[in-house]
Amino acid sequence: MIEIKNLSFAYSNVKVLDNISTTFEQGRIYGLLGANGVGKSTMFKLLCGLLTSKEGTIEIDGVSPAGRKPGFLSKIFYVPEDFEGPDMSIENYAAGVSQFYPNYDAALFARLLGEFEIDVTRKFTSLSLGQRKRAILALALALRTDYLFLDEPTNGLDIPSKAEFRRMVAAAMDENRTIIISTHQVRDVENLLDHIMILDKQAVLLDKSVSDIQKEYLFEVSAAAPADALYVEPGLGGCCSISRNTTGEESRINIELLFNYINSIK
Repeated sequence: MIEIKNLSFAYSNVKVLDNISTTFEQGRIYGLLGANGVGKSTMFKLLCGLLTSKEGTIEIDGVSPAGRKPGFLSKIFYVPEDFEGPDMSIENYAAGVSQFYPNYDAALFARLLGEFEIDVTRKFTSLSLGQRKRAILALALALRTDYLFLDEPTNGLDIPSKAEFRRMVAAAMDENRTIIISTHQVRDVENLLDHIMILDKQAVLLDKSVSDIQKEYLFEVSAAAPADALYVEPGLGGCCSISRNTTGEESRINIELLFNYINSIK
């Protein structure tokens, strides 16, 4: 489990995170949402120990990431948005990285690369953005770490690759694993998420499970906006709306609509 208590962080005198407290539990896929500059990538770097804070604490399975101890690092893997890859072949890079991860599944890596249609002998520097992204995502899933942090994982992927990514992530999940996905492309991942956190500048606007959100809100598309709607946007086929769920009906969450609503009332 990841436990964050009263965490604050600033670059020079510019505060990015302010007194954040939350937990990330095992067996769940989290969506970490927010506008540019609110601290999503900073949060990932703090979780990995690539940045440290003087205010508040982070513990992952009772260990502080700041120590960057080998036993801790073997449990986590972080795929940044701007991953470029070294000037070496995918197979050589994977061979070097995987020796630090005891749960690495080489057969799974080969299968995922095949499904992504990536040649393992090619160098990262010869690949397009989408190909590099597919290669590192295949490796990230094959390492079978307890904690996987993905920053904008679907950027650069075409439509078939996005569908394949969703299938692979769903297949990779088990009760001992935690995956946190930061993205602006919410429609690419909304069917995967168990929990949604929305960050704003120095604040957490929402931190709830998908099931709790469905109990609280009703998401509808109708010809006219409901009289009791909390938030409405025009959409294909009518009005997209959020209302209080007073009937216990379960509706499919529109994460983009939810994000806009939460930001409208902050």
